[in-house]
Amino acid sequence: MKKKLYKVAKDTNLFLKKYLKLQKKTDLLKAIKYGLLPGGKKIRSKILIDVGKIFNINYNVLIQIGAAVECIHAYSLIHDDLPCMDDDDLRRGKLSTHKKYGESTAVLAGNSLLTLAFEILSNRNLKISDNKKVLLIKYISNSSGHEGVAGGQFSDLNFENKKISFNKIKNMQIKKTGKLFSFCCVAPLIITNKYKKINKFKKIGENIGLLFQIADDLIDYSGSTKLAGKKTRKDKARGKATLISLLGYKNTVKYSKKLKLTIFNEINKYQKRSSDLKETIEFILKRKK
Repeated sequence: MKKKLYKVAKDTNLFLKKYLKLQKKTDLLKAIKYGLLPGGKKIRSKILIDVGKIFNINYNVLIQIGAAVECIHAYSLIHDDLPCMDDDDLRRGKLSTHKKYGESTAVLAGNSLLTLAFEILSNRNLKISDNKKVLLIKYISNSSGHEGVAGGQFSDLNFENKKISFNKIKNMQIKKTGKLFSFCCVAPLIITNKYKKINKFKKIGENIGLLFQIADDLIDYSGSTKLAGKKTRKDKARGKATLISLLGYKNTVKYSKKLKLTIFNEINKYQKRSSDLKETIEFILKRKK
């Protein structure tokens, strides 16, 4: 699994490095590269590749789309770490972008990464039809804005130190994390014109993202800062609304296992073609960082 994940991360980073090399050099580029390229498991890109394998999609096409996803993810992390958000000094084992370059530069680098994702998806070197590019941009925009990542972050901050219901926490985490995973599961269907399957894979992606967020919260609860590459045990200190804070650690672990089985039941029909996807989902649940 680690070799497969490493290959996707390596190929995604290679594409991004080449793409950025063709960009006009600006004073923001260093901060953009700092927040985007080093570290990161590229799990979202791996999920995209895994679903693409089910539908026999060209690997290089998926790497380009995955690169756009990683731009969105990096933008969200840079903004998430800001003092006005979660106020984190460490990310991926190094100083957060705002600690390295300052808050205003971090905001602008994050904004630039958001728009860079749209640029990558609309690029003529992405060998799919223009109509499909438009649909991809539409779905990734929805996943990133007030119905997705930004809306989830808003609720995450707003829920601090409040008693929040299970469904509200779940919906917040689906927005914050699940929507981008959902895009990774839907994109292959757009490419292959399998529009009738979109709703099913949209839900699968949301559940994978929810599982990822639960695993992240479990790491924060019991993991080490050194291994995680970011400060741990901060959710409780900030009064974050998580499933752990509501259900407790053991019950959250039980729920995560149940959620994994729900996802597996949905993809079992694809048999061997879904083996890599199942392997990645297992990795998400068992990871330590």
